[in-house]
Amino acid sequence: MSLFQKLTLGVAGLTALGIGLAITFAPYNFYASYGISLGTNPALLSEFRAPGANLATLGAVIFAGAFRPGLARFSAAVGTLVFFAFAFGRLVGIIFDGWPSESILIALAIELVMGALCLLGLRGQKRTPISATA
Repeated sequence: MSLFQKLTLGVAGLTALGIGLAITFAPYNFYASYGISLGTNPALLSEFRAPGANLATLGAVIFAGAFRPGLARFSAAVGTLVFFAFAFGRLVGIIFDGWPSESILIALAIELVMGALCLLGLRGQKRTPISATA
């Protein structure tokens, strides 16, 4: 595994993990940074916290690939999917809802870059057969 791949998985993993933890445990602060007020509806907060925990978990998987070469290809694939899925969702939002705030557009740019870096890291990984002893 190259230094580029390790750094990409490390940065992508920490980014997803950190954002996911912030959404899960501090949603008011996280969304306030985007100018979004969440209110106090427990159902709405649950709908934010659950995907936040999912993102944190996926971030941990991506990050682990930076240190476990056997996991690197899978982690790069997860990173590619996670970041491009967020970017796709934001693009759908732009099409149907209009232009969001500048901070959301910055997030979109970061997601596109991170997805592309993970994809480059994925392309640099050799395919290894899955064995029963792995």
